[in-house]
Amino acid sequence: MVKIKLCGFTREEDIKKALSLRVDYLGIILYSKSPRYVEMGRVVKLLEAVKGPKSVAVMVNPTLEEAREALEMGFDLIQLHGEERLDLAKEIGIERVIKAFRSCPGLKVQEEWKEAHAVLLDACSESYGGSGKRSDWGTARELVERGFRVILAGGLNSESVREAIRTVKPFGVDVSSGIEINPGIKDHKKMEEFVHAVKNALGD
Repeated sequence: MVKIKLCGFTREEDIKKALSLRVDYLGIILYSKSPRYVEMGRVVKLLEAVKGPKSVAVMVNPTLEEAREALEMGFDLIQLHGEERLDLAKEIGIERVIKAFRSCPGLKVQEEWKEAHAVLLDACSESYGGSGKRSDWGTARELVERGFRVILAGGLNSESVREAIRTVKPFGVDVSSGIEINPGIKDHKKMEEFVHAVKNALGD
């Protein structure tokens, strides 16, 4: 079964809905320039609501201390969504890292990133995720064929995710803007439709 990661949570009620849908990962954004940013005081409340899925702290170019602080708060995994080097991931504990890459022309992913929990392939965009733009599925498929655990992100929604899964055959899929009313405010019907589409992508 393809793993499901829903990202950009800011409200407890949306997390509770995600729990009812039995998703695998929940992402909370700790990058202050994101419209889905959650301040540390609120993060604790949100983490308390996460029971079951792995909680993911989405960070952009954090220091080692910042990453360790997030793990100490109770996050299961750190998603490195900037230009972080392999050395930082190893210092954090690479098995607890999801490393995001933007699928821009000329992208090169070092073999050592196979040691990470997963690599996430996002759209080629100036922003650090959440752009709603589609990633390069061909690049994603190449990484899968090289043996990477790929979480496919970038412009997915309930209408596109079936084709994405069949084309790329990823380890998992990630969605944020595709299940929202506004940044950080989730649409529960879209969440249901997305999860249903993923779970049925290979069955019809």
